Amino acid sequence: MSLASVKQFFSEHAPDIDVIELAQSTATVELAAKGHGVEPAQIAKTLALKVGDDVILIVTRGDARLDNKKYKARFGTKARMLGFDEVEAETGHPVGGVCPFGLAKPHNIYCDESLKAYDVVVPAAGATNAAVHISPERIAKLTGAEWVDVSAT
Repeated sequence: MSLASVKQFFSEHAPDIDVIELAQSTATVELAAKGHGVEPAQIAKTLALKVGDDVILIVTRGDARLDNKKYKARFGTKARMLGFDEVEAETGHPVGGVCPFGLAKPHNIYCDESLKAYDVVVPAAGATNAAVHISPERIAKLTGAEWVDVSAT
């Protein structure tokens, strides 16, 4: 269902973007970078976090980690990642395939400024072997994401 919901999202909102399915897993930044022939930093990883009672998604570059001080200044709380089981329930996507497209439930989406280092990034597409090649600006536009600076690279 997850891969199908992402394909449906792109067919409705950006039919010029193809979902790329590889034979091998791209569930980690390293595997995705190798599979798509890009630098690990060019992988756009989507983090699912809890802010109070809400779930948010932050898309950041593959080699970045959350900067706790920046995150707390922006969201007013310590970063708390969703548990493994919560991720799929909230997003509709399995861990390793989480992306901001074709979500099971609406969530606030944020794109980290770190993505802007690249013209094209590679986020997952709802499965552990699927991705798209897309500009960071287009991710934000298609998902209604707000730009934030919450990572350390």
